[in-house]
Amino acid sequence: MNWTVIEQHLRFVYKERADEAVEGMCALVDRFEQVSFDKTSPLTEKNVYLITYGDAIQRKGEVPLQTLHRFLNREAKGVITDVHLLPMFPYTSDDGFSVTDYRAINPDYGTWQDIVSFSHDFRLMYDFVANHLSKSSDWFKGYVAGDERYAEFFIPEDPSFDASRVVRPRTSPLIHTYGEKTAWTTFSEDQVDVNVAHIPAFLELTDVLLDYLAKGASSIRLDAIGFLWKESGTTCIHLPETHALIQVWRELVDHFKPGAQIITETNVPHQENISYFGSGNDEANQVYQFSLPPLVLYSYTTNDATKLSDWARQIKPVSETATYFNFLASHDGIGMRPTEGILDETDRQLLVDKVVHNHGRVSYKSNPDGSQTVYELNINYMDALANAGEEDTPLHTQKMLSAHSILLSVVGVPAIYYHSLFGSQNDEAAVESSGINRRINREKLDADTLHEELESDARRRNVFSGLKHMISLRGQYDAFSPYADQDVLDLDTRVFAVKRTGATSTIVAVANVSPETVELDLSGNNVFKDTTDPITLQPYGFAWIEV
Repeated sequence: MNWTVIEQHLRFVYKERADEAVEGMCALVDRFEQVSFDKTSPLTEKNVYLITYGDAIQRKGEVPLQTLHRFLNREAKGVITDVHLLPMFPYTSDDGFSVTDYRAINPDYGTWQDIVSFSHDFRLMYDFVANHLSKSSDWFKGYVAGDERYAEFFIPEDPSFDASRVVRPRTSPLIHTYGEKTAWTTFSEDQVDVNVAHIPAFLELTDVLLDYLAKGASSIRLDAIGFLWKESGTTCIHLPETHALIQVWRELVDHFKPGAQIITETNVPHQENISYFGSGNDEANQVYQFSLPPLVLYSYTTNDATKLSDWARQIKPVSETATYFNFLASHDGIGMRPTEGILDETDRQLLVDKVVHNHGRVSYKSNPDGSQTVYELNINYMDALANAGEEDTPLHTQKMLSAHSILLSVVGVPAIYYHSLFGSQNDEAAVESSGINRRINREKLDADTLHEELESDARRRNVFSGLKHMISLRGQYDAFSPYADQDVLDLDTRVFAVKRTGATSTIVAVANVSPETVELDLSGNNVFKDTTDPITLQPYGFAWIEV
């Protein structure tokens, strides 16, 4: 471990209080030196993440984590390697993201023993909601009650603090009142921001992080991490102190569990997002590729891959230890901020109108000037893809597979949301009953019904089997390594084409984003030197070509 690097970062962040931070970190590191950490293998082309809740698949009378574990062992072992368990801790709202206790497993899901057992068959990714805690957590209840230990664990309202430039992901108030106390709330009244400027609070979060690694985590997702540090007169997002603290965590992770992944989740424009790579070797191992979902959706909506191709041209391998966390769907919506500078307002409105037409919802954020803009589109990704007349047709399923062929082709590690893997569709009833837009894509599934439907329901069967086939094939070629070279090709505006080059293989992946048959004339193309025959792509067809 490079202790000099850690100390430099702590001195930059905590300045005149740095000695306290350094001393506290020394004690923490000494304690974890006595802990045994299991080994984590490096990422390869075989790694594919599944994004899911601990209780996403249920069976009456069974422990949900055990049911999910058994289901994936039966249906997806050897296909899915890594399982991202969305917050599996006790919570009070936001479907897990208002955690009451970082160190406990939600008893409705199971126990730590269930997690340990799960980690024997799948690499696990834990969600670390480091930016905020539930107002019902012991930490915050102590703060409100005047407990001296937690007196500075949260951020009270400060009349001298200039919040005029603060970037918000929500429309709710920035400050809420709790009895005689006030506190900063970036996301909601029930999600209270932890004050990492208070050294004991940061050390406690670091202790939680290392404990997760000791308890089986191969990856740690840092939820909403860009909002971690607050500074008067600034945007309070992506501040240098936030990057420095993540770099401290990266140094600790590399020391205690080499190969384990720190994954940053920042739903922001592309250039801001990739700033979390740091130098390429000192911050995030993976960065959520937030621009990919809306750009793939836009391509299949307009039947034109030009804007996706133009953006993808700038996406290159980062380093031998850093790459992209690629996804199309997640527990959240399709973020629209990552399209800034890529799609214009007309393009963005086209997606908004389509999602509303396809029975989705739209969520907004507040701007410093008091206005509101679209923050994300809430819809099942398969439903989002369908153009008029394509709903529930074989072409709709083909389109879903075609979109995922892009996900599985581009540089980085692919992550597939459980509802995408199983060919689910909108859960409109959940939105209507809860009033929560994101519930449209968070339906819990019955294990026995899902087993049956993966055989009998054409949509579920064809999506699931198609994805499994692609994933199996993908893992046979090092051209799809998370770190292999990538070059975007211009073959046809209706086709997204990317060449991936590994140590022993080169693959050109092509995907037709239109409902038209496309014939690609490859003669004269330097990539296909020995090929003279054209390639025909059926509507929404795709192919991986070894060259």
